[in-house]
Amino acid sequence: MQINTDGLVIMEKTIGESDRLVTLLTRDEGVIRAFSPLAKTLKSKQGSSTQLLCYSRFSIYRGRDKYIINDAQPIEVFFDLRNDIEKLSLAQYFCELVSVLVPTEDAAIDFLRLILNALHLLAKEKRPNLLIKAAVEMRLLAMSGYMPNLICCQGCAVYESDDMFFLPKRSVLYCGNCYIPTREFACHMGKGVMTALRHTVYANFDKLFSFQLQPQGQRQLAHITEQYLTQTLERRFMTLDFYHQIATIQ
Repeated sequence: MQINTDGLVIMEKTIGESDRLVTLLTRDEGVIRAFSPLAKTLKSKQGSSTQLLCYSRFSIYRGRDKYIINDAQPIEVFFDLRNDIEKLSLAQYFCELVSVLVPTEDAAIDFLRLILNALHLLAKEKRPNLLIKAAVEMRLLAMSGYMPNLICCQGCAVYESDDMFFLPKRSVLYCGNCYIPTREFACHMGKGVMTALRHTVYANFDKLFSFQLQPQGQRQLAHITEQYLTQTLERRFMTLDFYHQIATIQ
């Protein structure tokens, strides 16, 4: 069966001396793994199109137990990301998240659109890195069935308060009057960060990245979204650890 679809290379691995095994986030088939024969050779027409973070138009043969790339034409290669190690490490983190959260062999156009928009903003420096990171983390989780309840306080149903507490483990909110400290981890935030957190989950897709925070608020938001992601998925991400190492050095 022949498949023609657009996709982003989110992982790549050399097989033997000349073949390449790539993991793709595709528009029509979700996340799939496919072989690109002879992609590592100098004469290969698929070499640049199957590199990490390359968005390409693929012609793929789907056999009984494997996918084989017959042809690949690059659409966007995101060269600017390769010139900044912090941006590149964050992009690789997004790719690892996608590999975990996006379904296999099912349409994933919204997931693909989200990551492509994030990579574009990251490469062109149109939004702060931490805001892009927070928006991607929360929207990916929400799209994957892990949407938190950020509508109101679980105790008194108040929508907004000077002090709000988000409990990542239970994915619920409490206002300052209702929150009772326990051993459970809680994220304290003011109105600005609370508004931004709600935006990452509930905003229309076209306006997802259209919000602002001061640097301190950006750091707080990114910490909260990361806590929610790691506690919800109950796992660590090597690319996230590497990103933090790079961000600390820089």
